[in-house]
Amino acid sequence: MFKYFEPNKIFSITSRAPKYVLVLFIITISIGLTESLILSPEDYKQSHSVRIMYVHVPAAWISLGIFSAITFLSVIGYVFKIRNFFLISKSLAPSGLVFNIVALVTGSIWGKPTWGTWWAWDARITSMLILVLFYLIYLVAWRIYEKHDKVFRITSIISLLGIINVPIIKYSVDWWNTLHQPASISIFKSSIHISMMYPLLIMTASFALFSLLIFLMKYNTELIKIKNKGLDRL
Repeated sequence: MFKYFEPNKIFSITSRAPKYVLVLFIITISIGLTESLILSPEDYKQSHSVRIMYVHVPAAWISLGIFSAITFLSVIGYVFKIRNFFLISKSLAPSGLVFNIVALVTGSIWGKPTWGTWWAWDARITSMLILVLFYLIYLVAWRIYEKHDKVFRITSIISLLGIINVPIIKYSVDWWNTLHQPASISIFKSSIHISMMYPLLIMTASFALFSLLIFLMKYNTELIKIKNKGLDRL
């Protein structure tokens, strides 16, 4: 099985992937921006400020999804001693942090016309800020302990502690009285009209492609470092 984790074999695939992902991203983001900024209707209450949703919501979804993936890969990687899973987790973290910050910034911009303030220590906002801190701690741990095997244990613990915050973010609007509106979209139903849902899903797909692009560039860089060290496998 280890032959599939050889840097040369992995790099031969991942080094070609970014250009295809980039093309898909450009096509998807072009359609998404056209749909969300031009073709989608304005909200009857929030008017054109609702268009911030098309950046804010996908960014939040992607950041939560990436941290969940990091935790899953870290736990499985630590239990079964699969070093490549840690490399994937490490490469995912930068894009997760970026989208987490984008979600906070756009939420603040959206909050000004909606709530009348740039910031409020709302449960949803505060828990998203805590997630940023976990992302930062996770990346700092890699920076400090990168040359030691204990980095796998430390980053796994950080991700396990951080994942506790993910359901808090998800259900904070249901558990507490908050300024943030309740969830408008769930697996089984949605209160958003299809004219708004369609561009929202396209923007989510484009953000996912962009995060994949960042991941591939980071992952390829890590593989090059391994090849330069002369290692046969991860």
